[in-house]
Amino acid sequence: MLRFEHIEYLWGLALIPLLILVFFMVYRWKRKVLAKLGDPYTVKKMMPEVSFSRPGLKFVFFLLAYASLVVGAANPQIGTKVEEAKRSGSDLMILLDVSNSMLAGDLAPNRLENAKRAIAQLIDNLHNDRIGIIIFAGEAYVQLPITTDYSAAKLFLNNITTDIVPTQGTAIGAAIDMGMKSFNFVNGTSKAMILMTDGENHEDDAVSAAKNASAKDVAIHVIGVGSEAGAPVPIYKNGKPVSFHTDEAGKTVVSKLNEQMCKEISAAGDGVYVRASNANSGLGIVMDQVNKMQKKTYESKAFKNYEDRFQFFLGLSLLLLLLEFFISNRKNLKLSELNLFEPRSS
Repeated sequence: MLRFEHIEYLWGLALIPLLILVFFMVYRWKRKVLAKLGDPYTVKKMMPEVSFSRPGLKFVFFLLAYASLVVGAANPQIGTKVEEAKRSGSDLMILLDVSNSMLAGDLAPNRLENAKRAIAQLIDNLHNDRIGIIIFAGEAYVQLPITTDYSAAKLFLNNITTDIVPTQGTAIGAAIDMGMKSFNFVNGTSKAMILMTDGENHEDDAVSAAKNASAKDVAIHVIGVGSEAGAPVPIYKNGKPVSFHTDEAGKTVVSKLNEQMCKEISAAGDGVYVRASNANSGLGIVMDQVNKMQKKTYESKAFKNYEDRFQFFLGLSLLLLLLEFFISNRKNLKLSELNLFEPRSS
């Protein structure tokens, strides 16, 4: 397995197109200057020692040396050994509501971003527990399968928006059912779901789905995202709010937390219910319940004994720079006098 110890250094490769652009701009400028001196053939005869092709060759060597130096600085590493590690933990599936009502601003900056921030903090505090993410609105989708790769989990989390699900609504039951299908019940680990929703515009039988999950020892904890007073739901255009959603009568729609529905789901799922606020996401209380679950041992594969490979790229960079240094911009007159393909006069 290949990885980079300092992968952020690879951004240095983005400078290569700019270097190429600058080189061609300077090349065109030189061509224009030479063109003002007279006929190109005559100008070349006037400067027999000047090579017009070697600067390009030197630049190619320089670019390759620079690219190799950047890759070397990022320190590519190769995993040489795979180990099966035994860990003790639980399986957690986050069910995140991404319906339009989650854009309401009664939680700062809005319900969805508030929930995402809380999930990111949750991920930072995980150790051996595995985590997955399911997003839902009118339909449910697996955004991230169960994994111990917390970096990947945060990456997928950052890309979640209300536009990611094409059908609007709040299909909580479908999300719970999909969570059950995503769990691996063979490995025997303790399992739980954390549902984060405002519960509004509920469409399917979420309570029944929660009861079915509880029957298989999967607890469903619910965090209500929103407030009883509610807030209007903004409409965005080019990333900026331009107006608010209205009903058929033209009145501004105010989205409110359906706390009763959230409580019914948590009760049916044998879990706890917590209302999120700007000061408290509620995940602390939920994680106290999760930590009380029996931690069971499972096997995971991981690459160990990563070996550094930066020295090969740094050596190649040094070699290319030396070659670039020793290539002169002047022609070798003795070699240029050898016209191997020109017929000799008798």
